[in-house]
Amino acid sequence: MSAQATPSGPPVSKPVVLMRRLISSVILWAIVLCALFSGNRLVSNYVFLAIVMVIAGLGLAEFYDLVGKRALVCFKGWGIFGGLLLLASTFLYLSGVLGPHVDPAKANDFETSFLIIFVLGLCVRQFLSRNNTAGLLAISTTLFGLMYVPWLLNFVQKINFFPGIQGSYYVLYFILVTKFSDLGAYVTGSLIGKHKMIPRISPNKTWEGFGGAIAISTLASLVFAHFAQSQLAGMTWLHAVALGIILSGAAVVGDLIESLFKREAGVKDSGRLFPGIGGMLDLMDSLLFNAPLMYLYLRHILTN
Repeated sequence: MSAQATPSGPPVSKPVVLMRRLISSVILWAIVLCALFSGNRLVSNYVFLAIVMVIAGLGLAEFYDLVGKRALVCFKGWGIFGGLLLLASTFLYLSGVLGPHVDPAKANDFETSFLIIFVLGLCVRQFLSRNNTAGLLAISTTLFGLMYVPWLLNFVQKINFFPGIQGSYYVLYFILVTKFSDLGAYVTGSLIGKHKMIPRISPNKTWEGFGGAIAISTLASLVFAHFAQSQLAGMTWLHAVALGIILSGAAVVGDLIESLFKREAGVKDSGRLFPGIGGMLDLMDSLLFNAPLMYLYLRHILTN
């Protein structure tokens, strides 16, 4: 008698998926924000750095795994080492360990110097490789992984240590606005979504969800800016509306970009780390796009 296939469980309902997403997000970001607002500078700085490095390391490993599933080559170990070194060295510079940090432009110069050395190191790594004949491809995928995950995530540190302001409040602000964008898109799309945005990349994304993301995110931006205006240097209701629209729109684009990578790799999620969400990249995709936008808006508009 042949063995019968084990029946699969019933499909998980959308409310259950939403609840899992909320619980996973709340737990992770509660840890991050507790570190930021602990009141102890040593805890705030070094626990925050540790969390950022764990996020970057896991996210970068997932990205290089997607590269492998696509049957492409990369220097995974070298890329992860370089990404963590970038975050740690930038932290040492921004936190004042290597000297006073008073000019945001010098932080960018410091980071650029690191990237130049990393590219040169990749070329030497390929030169010493005996088996890999796809040097151009390996260097390109490794470098893009570093730019996509730790380099973009590094802007969170630049916001946190931005001179002359309470940067931790802006970190809290842009995370809140971004996550409300994700929530608004998911809830609105699940309830009334009918018109697909780009079904070849993400079949579940709808224009209704996109509108919900902008509306809910902008509302969250206005509410937070109202109650924390004294801690948000330069913030007005006009800036709150503008940032709500910019960050929510970019969050959707960031999610679509990661969906494109996953579709090319033939996977639904980048990993299984968080119930209801997937991997670290699935949790971070929108924040990776929004961190540099928040930094640029803060530097060139809010503090000018």
